[in-house]
Amino acid sequence: MSSSSLLFLVVFTPGILALLMGVFWWFGAPWTEAVTSRVTKAASFAISLIALKLSWDLLRSSTPITLALGSWFEVGHHSFELTFLVDRLSMPFVLATVVLVGIIASFSVRYIHRDPGFQRFFLLLQLFAFGATTVFTAGSMDLLIAGWEIIGITSVLLIGFFQYRPDPVRNARRVFGTYRIADLFILTAAFSAHHHLGSASWTSIQGAAGTLTSSLAVLLVFAASGKSAQGPFCGWLPRAMEGPTPSSAVFYGAISVHAGAYLLLRLEPVIQSSAIAVGLLLFIGVTTALLTTLAQRTSTDAKTSLAYASQTQVSIIFIEIALGWQTVAMIHIFGHIMLRTMQFLRAPSMLHDHHRVHSAAGGHLDPANSPLEAAVPGFLRLWLYRTGIGRGFYDALVDRFLIAPIHALARFFGWFDKLLS
Repeated sequence: MSSSSLLFLVVFTPGILALLMGVFWWFGAPWTEAVTSRVTKAASFAISLIALKLSWDLLRSSTPITLALGSWFEVGHHSFELTFLVDRLSMPFVLATVVLVGIIASFSVRYIHRDPGFQRFFLLLQLFAFGATTVFTAGSMDLLIAGWEIIGITSVLLIGFFQYRPDPVRNARRVFGTYRIADLFILTAAFSAHHHLGSASWTSIQGAAGTLTSSLAVLLVFAASGKSAQGPFCGWLPRAMEGPTPSSAVFYGAISVHAGAYLLLRLEPVIQSSAIAVGLLLFIGVTTALLTTLAQRTSTDAKTSLAYASQTQVSIIFIEIALGWQTVAMIHIFGHIMLRTMQFLRAPSMLHDHHRVHSAAGGHLDPANSPLEAAVPGFLRLWLYRTGIGRGFYDALVDRFLIAPIHALARFFGWFDKLLS
């Protein structure tokens, strides 16, 4: 079987599986838990083997493997080409995605056992795998946006997975709104590339020069920040912890949270050609790392603490990319993926073990205070704790200066509409 055929199977098998599950569910014949788990495990194992074979082919040939499926549509001189490729940058992300989705699926069989949303969870998990592999194998920004949106919608639906409680639904809506604002930047970048370059392929964008390159680089920095919960978009990741722990592991500990870093690595020459983009990336990374470190030290639950820890590490990865340390950033990404996935999956049993040790110790466990904390003056330590508990007052500022004016404007237009009618 050719390498292009293997690439097709890796990308489209999860999507086909999600489609089959959806069709059976739609016609009132959903798969049982046993069938769902067996099919999912078998498909994940097969895709992992295919991805390994694809990796071996790539190492032997040392040239990118492409899959061209023609154009989705053409309008004048503009076209949406369905071209997939894997190279030495994207292949590790693809391999990590298919392997981790298989591990998460196997873990979730017992975790989601007898939950009313069992079928829905596995359908969304396979749809996420399809979106993630599309992002990492996209040959253009157009196709990357398609996978980007699939990841986004599956993320939102899994955050609101326990829809019988109000908080998951409320937080899912907030995350969805943040995604919409952040995605405007990557859509604008794609439109600019088509308008000025005639194409949004990676080769065309990397070959651009001048003012266009700088503007594209800035737009891409904000788009990556939105997907990776950095800078002005840092508030959505803790809200995403309302979803099931397995989805939190694969989304916010492993794959989804690093999609922004992948975009920056894919177009790293464009980022490095703009001093404004590099400075902005450094500023976003440093400020987000400081804020999330404070918030993480004052978090009162395990998953939120892990969410802030993930944000801190991604901030450092952004700094490494800004400094041009591409290899260091890649090593950091995959080390962080393995560590954080394990921590998220271990979190429920870790809490149980902690309570058992706490009880065995008679309710007296010494707090873990670091020497650095003891060296901070008392008044400054108090201010830092207040800032951390308030999460940098991010939500308060967003609610007051962004959401409240939008609500007021909506009420005004509602009143004006009633007046005219």
